[in-house]
Amino acid sequence: MLAQLTITNFAIVKFLELDLQSGMTCITGETGAGKSIAIDALGLCLGERAEASMVRPGCDKTEISARFLLSGNPAARGWLTSNELAGDEPDECIVRRVVSAEGRSRSYINGVPVPLAQLKSLGQWLVNVHGQHAHQLLLRPDYQLSLLDAYAGHTLLLDEVRQHYQLWRQLQNELARLRAEQQQREARRQLLEYQVQELDEFALQPGEFEAIEEEHQRLANGTELLQECGSCIDLLYENDDTTIAGLLQTAVNKAESLVGMDNRLTPVLDMLNEALIRVEESHSELRGYLDRLELDPELFNELEARLSRAISLARKHHVKPAELATHHQSLAEELARIGSDEARLENMQVELDAARSAFMTSADALSQSRQRHAEALCGKVSESMRELAMPQGHFVIEVAPDRSQNLSPLGIDRIEFMVTTNPGQPLQPLGKVVSGGELSRISLALVVITAQRMATPTLIFDEVDVGISGPTAAVVGRLLRQLGESTQVLVVTHLPQVAGNGHQHMVVSKHTDGQTTETHMQPLAQQDRLQELARLLGGDHITDNTLANARELLAQ
Repeated sequence: MLAQLTITNFAIVKFLELDLQSGMTCITGETGAGKSIAIDALGLCLGERAEASMVRPGCDKTEISARFLLSGNPAARGWLTSNELAGDEPDECIVRRVVSAEGRSRSYINGVPVPLAQLKSLGQWLVNVHGQHAHQLLLRPDYQLSLLDAYAGHTLLLDEVRQHYQLWRQLQNELARLRAEQQQREARRQLLEYQVQELDEFALQPGEFEAIEEEHQRLANGTELLQECGSCIDLLYENDDTTIAGLLQTAVNKAESLVGMDNRLTPVLDMLNEALIRVEESHSELRGYLDRLELDPELFNELEARLSRAISLARKHHVKPAELATHHQSLAEELARIGSDEARLENMQVELDAARSAFMTSADALSQSRQRHAEALCGKVSESMRELAMPQGHFVIEVAPDRSQNLSPLGIDRIEFMVTTNPGQPLQPLGKVVSGGELSRISLALVVITAQRMATPTLIFDEVDVGISGPTAAVVGRLLRQLGESTQVLVVTHLPQVAGNGHQHMVVSKHTDGQTTETHMQPLAQQDRLQELARLLGGDHITDNTLANARELLAQ
């Protein structure tokens, strides 16, 4: 439940801190005092749209925070845990919203910055607001369906139907795509079959082009390699006149003599010996290479032909020759996917029929649940209508399954709220029969009845009693008080019969000094509450009679 609401610089509120209790809390005040301002601030705190005009004139920001107690609210606790936003106190949650004078806003849950979507998602488990125009929603089939589902509480059935529907629609979309692409896919398949067959016949392997290119380069320069290797061998070791090895050996001999005269030249001798060893090794390597070097004209021609074919195919496929093998593999994989899509297309109708059948089975079960709960809800609403000054009122919910047309994530049902308020009058759709006052009373009855079965721990009724007066107002007050016995209820009202039923009472007042305006809200003690009820009954002129009527309301 909502335990505390703190508002700073919001509209005409400079600072307001409310400590709230369980049960039914009534909020009253003079017209224009801003009775709904705390409700508006709470809505902003829980994710409603922010505007710069919400910031009190002359201030740089507005800040609203709400503290909720979560004992008895496993849904909210589970949401916080799954989103890793649980605070240090597991039975408490603090939500905060800051809006700048430029209209930018920041949101926090238990001190952690969060996107606005998360704030809204959490809010649905904390507070449910019913505004003064909520009864107009009652004429909409989707709202009628949501009320019936809220009363029935068959969340698991709804989730099951939604999942089956989404799978069925996903398969429908996939089938439509495969069919639409079938002609294009066939043309692509024919091209790919030709291309892949051509590349299969050539069968270039990964890395093969580079190896062919390297071998071709070697064979193309074979004669020059023979000549230059022979010349290098002669220079190193095998020339009849002068060789590098011979010159180095002479230098080694001289260095040995020098070391005998001065051993500080030993490093020079070592380097010359090392150079001589390197020359001998180089000669040996070159001699071995020359002995193994073979010039094979036939192999050269084969390599040249394969190299030319690879370059030609690469140009044809608009890739580099070194990428041809990878491109071949890519085309083969695409061809396999097209074959897989065709096989998928052949088998999809069976899968689609199975998905539709599963959806229909779940939707039928949901429809039966709706029909059972609709019957129970109709009896309760009809009884409430009679209590709310419609003695001949009769309320019926028509649940009409339509297995051919009305398929949706919510099932197969078309819902119609039917009502009659006068003897002999047939049942007709709600919007064609009732007046505005009757509609608001029926809406209120439905909200109170369904709210008793909902998990939201805090319910807010913002002037939902507009158009109600006299004995009917007293019944509304008793209904709301009864709801407050099990749920925290906040009621913004102008009716003394409703306000008198509250467990707590708060009054809103507006003050101005001619320059600025401030709204205040404060809880009322018993004597102050008596005065406020008397004001609601008789206006500003309070008499002994209005005080007596106020006492009677409180006594009831």
